[in-house]
Amino acid sequence: MRRRAVPAVLAAATLLLTAGCSSGDGDSPGPQDSTSASATGAGASAPPRQSAEAPPAKGSVKVLRTVAEGLDSPWGLAPVPGGGLLVSSRDEATIVRVDEKTGRKTELGEVAGVSAAGEGGLLGIALSPDFASDRMIYAYFTSASDNRIVRMLYDDRKPAGEQLGAPDTVFKGIPKGFVHNGGRIAFGPDGMLYAGTGESGDTGLSQDKDSLGGKILRLTPEGEPAPGNPLPDSPVYSYGHRNVQGLAWDERQRLFASEFGQDTWDELNAIEPGGNYGWPEAEGASDESGYRNPVDQWSTGEASPSGIAYAEGSVWMAGLRGKRLWRVPLDGTKASAQPQPFLEDEYGRLRTVVAAGGDRLYVMTSNTDGRGSPKDGDDRILEVRVR
Repeated sequence: MRRRAVPAVLAAATLLLTAGCSSGDGDSPGPQDSTSASATGAGASAPPRQSAEAPPAKGSVKVLRTVAEGLDSPWGLAPVPGGGLLVSSRDEATIVRVDEKTGRKTELGEVAGVSAAGEGGLLGIALSPDFASDRMIYAYFTSASDNRIVRMLYDDRKPAGEQLGAPDTVFKGIPKGFVHNGGRIAFGPDGMLYAGTGESGDTGLSQDKDSLGGKILRLTPEGEPAPGNPLPDSPVYSYGHRNVQGLAWDERQRLFASEFGQDTWDELNAIEPGGNYGWPEAEGASDESGYRNPVDQWSTGEASPSGIAYAEGSVWMAGLRGKRLWRVPLDGTKASAQPQPFLEDEYGRLRTVVAAGGDRLYVMTSNTDGRGSPKDGDDRILEVRVR
C-alpha cells in the first residue's frame, strides 16, 4: 500500500492522457480501490481539546439540521463573529450571508473581476483577523489572467447586493488553468494569510521554487512575503503540491493540508516550513529521500478532498468524488487509527467543512458545480456533531 515514485516525464505524460482524473475535483474515471492506506506524516486544526490524549479510534457523526439550502455552486464558507455564515459562489462570483438560525440568504454583492471557467472562479474566502474593526473580507479568485487574492470592505448597512466594496488586490500572479487552481485561504494562528495553490495542469511548476503554482503560500495581510518564511523574500511556505484545497490548524498551531492526487493517491499532509511534498515525482507515500510523506492517503474514488477542519482531536476532510466526510484521528503529527468515512452517498459531493466550535462542524455540499448529480439534490449547509 506504499506509493511508488512517479518519474516526472511519465507523470506529465499521464496528466495529458488522463485530462483531469482526480484532476481538480476527481470525477474522471480512475482506480476504484476501496482501501485507505495509512502513511507517515503529521496531524490536526481548530477548537482546542481539554486533553492532549489521542482521540478514540472510532468516532461518530450526527447531522443535527440543515442550516440552509438552495445554494449556487458554493465554494468558500466563513463564519461571521456574532452570527451568520458567508458563502462564495464559484460560478456566480457572489457572496451571500446566511442566517444560521433561519437559513435566510442575503446577497452582499458580486465580486468584480472574476472569470469563472472549469474549476476556476470565486473560490475561498476568509475574514480579516481584525474583522471586528476593519470589516474586510478576503477572497481568492480566478481572473482573466491569473489567480489572485483581494480584500473588500463589507458594509451591512447598505442595501442587499451593494454591501461589498471594490476589490483591492493584495496578491496576484498565481498560475491559472481550467483545472488545479487551488483556492483555499485562511488566516493562521500567527495572523498571517495562507493560500493553497494548484499547478494549473503544468506539473513542472510544483518543484519550481520560483513559481507560485503547486504551493502553500504564507503572506502578511497586506500581501507581502511573511516574516520567517523558509525562502528569503518569498511567499512560498511549502512546495511539491499538486492542488491544495484544504487548510487547518490544530490546538498546537500545526498546519495540515489536503490535496488531490492524479489517479492513485489523494493526501492529507502535515505541513512543515520549506517541506517538499513530492509532486510530480511522487504521489502518496514514497521511499525516496527529500519528500515528506502524507499523514494518510486515499484512492481518488474515495476522496478527491477539498476543505478540512480540526475538531475533537481529529481532522475532518470533505470528499468530492468520494461523497463522504473522513475522520482522521491524530496523535501528535501522526494518524492514531485508521480513517473513518461518514455521510457516504447521503448528501452527494462535499466541498467545505468548517469548525463551528466545540464538537460542531458546518459541512457544505457541492452538487451544482457541473460535476454533481441531480439525484444528490441542491447544495446545502449542514450542522453536524462529531466525536
